[in-house]
Amino acid sequence: MTPIHIDDPSDPRIAPYVAIKERDLAGRQGRFIAEGKVVLNVLFSAGRFAVESVLVLENRLAGLAETLSSAPASMPVYVASQAVMDDIAGFHMHRGILAIGRKRVDDTPADIVTALPRQALVVVLVSLSNHDNVGAIFRNAAAFGADAVLLDQTCCDPLYRKAIRVSVGAALKVPFAIAPDSASLVKLLRHADFHQIALSPTGATDLREAERPERIALYFGTEGEGLPETLMSRLDTVRIGMAPGFDSLNVAAASAVVLHHFQRSC
Repeated sequence: MTPIHIDDPSDPRIAPYVAIKERDLAGRQGRFIAEGKVVLNVLFSAGRFAVESVLVLENRLAGLAETLSSAPASMPVYVASQAVMDDIAGFHMHRGILAIGRKRVDDTPADIVTALPRQALVVVLVSLSNHDNVGAIFRNAAAFGADAVLLDQTCCDPLYRKAIRVSVGAALKVPFAIAPDSASLVKLLRHADFHQIALSPTGATDLREAERPERIALYFGTEGEGLPETLMSRLDTVRIGMAPGFDSLNVAAASAVVLHHFQRSC
């Protein structure tokens, strides 16, 4: 690997890195940005996504030697000063480590479910538009051994830069797919013999009493509104027991509690 030094922010070779925040909103035509050393480690080690290039601060290059040793020899590694990188990105890049990944041909929910083992745990997200929550749930899914995450189309993109960063790279590791709507996921998972559970403060069963079936799908909805009643009426419902007078957890925190319960119940 021979680093390529970039002295001009308008160098066409680093065009995919220009104006990062604006590109976050406008989209990257099949690409995504991975940010930070830990995320890059996952990106390379998981091997689910191709990496087009890396852009790194000159004073961070030496610390990336082990990470980059697993990268293809043909992959460009661009190096820039702090001033040049800030001009490229459009804001101060204190982490100083970026990579451009290429999205896969989209897996369908059916592709994901078909590939699952007989004993499987799936996380299903409905209408989660907050990137922090989606990233944190992917992190929890990886930590507690979930086999996949399925999302409906109203959720935000797990490969949005902030979602990847909050997930600490888990969004690059845990298989996921996006469905047109939650109803199609219910049908798919029922056909695949999954016991489907909707999480809600009004759930009929206390989590502490819930047993782990062989195949389980856990549904989480947006904060405030939660899962729609039309969906919960089709599923078993579970609640997390809390102190009297308070019945609400952040959805990411709730997912950690629930995933831990069912992971330990395996």
